[in-house]
Amino acid sequence: MKIKSLLAKPFAGYIYKQIKKGMETAVADQQHTFDHLIKAASKTEFGREHSFDTIKSYEDFAKQVPIRDYEAFKSYIEKVKEGKHNILWKGQPIYFAKTSGTTSGVKYIPISKESIHNHINGARNALLCYMAETGNTKFADGRLIFLSGSPELTRVGGVPTGRLSGIVNHHIPKYLRANQLPSYETNCIEEWEEKLDKIVEETINENMTMISGIPPWMQMYFDRLEEKSGKKIGELFPNFSVMVQGGVNFEPYKAKLFESIGRKIDTIELFPASEGFFAFQDSQTEEGLLLNTNSGIFFEFVPAGEIFNDNPTRLSLKDVKVGENYALIISNNAGLWAYNIGDTVKFVSTSPYRLIVTGRTKHYISAFGEHVIGEEVEAALLKAADEEHVRITEFTVAPLISTDKGKSYHEWFIEFENTPADITAFAKKIDDNLRLKNVYYEDLIGGNILQQLKISPVKKNGFIDYMKSQGKLGGQNKVPRLSNDRKIADELMAYTLS
Repeated sequence: MKIKSLLAKPFAGYIYKQIKKGMETAVADQQHTFDHLIKAASKTEFGREHSFDTIKSYEDFAKQVPIRDYEAFKSYIEKVKEGKHNILWKGQPIYFAKTSGTTSGVKYIPISKESIHNHINGARNALLCYMAETGNTKFADGRLIFLSGSPELTRVGGVPTGRLSGIVNHHIPKYLRANQLPSYETNCIEEWEEKLDKIVEETINENMTMISGIPPWMQMYFDRLEEKSGKKIGELFPNFSVMVQGGVNFEPYKAKLFESIGRKIDTIELFPASEGFFAFQDSQTEEGLLLNTNSGIFFEFVPAGEIFNDNPTRLSLKDVKVGENYALIISNNAGLWAYNIGDTVKFVSTSPYRLIVTGRTKHYISAFGEHVIGEEVEAALLKAADEEHVRITEFTVAPLISTDKGKSYHEWFIEFENTPADITAFAKKIDDNLRLKNVYYEDLIGGNILQQLKISPVKKNGFIDYMKSQGKLGGQNKVPRLSNDRKIADELMAYTLS
């Protein structure tokens, strides 16, 4: 056994015990986090405007601090970007995480010297839990790849600014630096396909043991490796044993990724965002991701159907229920307060608090009152694909609205790895599955308001070409599962087979 894997064992065991203890104190830890956040920010501009010095309970906070999205925070962020201090949090942030928004353009999310530890330790703890549970520490001695954004940073208002994955890249511990690929120079390449070719070149002959990234971009990496080597990934990298992924639901990509690898390996799912590292997979045997309840983030949960109401129900962790769909709201030690991050989650357990990510608050279809969400379309498609042994590369769904009664429908744009023998029958299977998942959709189909969904097959690499045309290939960009309009659908028509 080599030195890194040898030293990892006791450290993993120690951290794993701490996390196990935290499972028992999650609600108390959230209360402690809440009290600390309010006290620490009471003298900031935001704290004074919202009378933080009078807040004695979560109920006070919910009355005095409304839920906001980025647009509503923008005026405060602009002051921070101008170099002003003590606006949302003590002093100035140490970074801005720059991220693309669908409605707000470029967002600048503050990261403080207190909050950076949340981003770094979340992924670390996921790996250490895996080591402690499985006993697999050998991968720490091999080559580790992190498919990330460029680590090159610019300055905005004197604050270093870049993609979150690029910022975190600067904080990879020294003991892992020697194992890390790709090289710093390659990670700095902005053009994704050029970068991908360099990553393949640098890694194809190495002892890769862990690969991490967003599933669609890992698939592109695997495809390039197969093209160049003529081998399955598991054969090319015989010691490859752990795949770490996050950013999108893993299930739609799972079958094709494992087919590319050619054998089963362990996977670890993460729930990171520019606003914080919210949850991680702590077990290979239990469903869901463990909520990060003691890491500088206070969580609130709003029933997903109420998130756009003027006065929605707001719940703290102790009041959540298993199986309910919630919009996730956070306050953190970088100065985000009752911030709607745009994700929806569902708890699969409250002892401990484990959840799954079910979609985006703005990614749904309700053109006819059906309010279909990401979790429902993914489940409907995956069930049909599993039964028919069909592999899906990528997909998205949009409404097609007709003025004729009974002529409107949901249009599914699907890029198949292997196309079903009877695409109409496959569409019916998906439709039947969705009708079982969503009672409103069932009523609309049964009432002849909507007709059965239709599939528009997308050409091989069609989604890649579409993302390239939008300047969104690579990085943290991903295709929305659902749209309530035809903007993406109309542009995708150029990449369909029909």
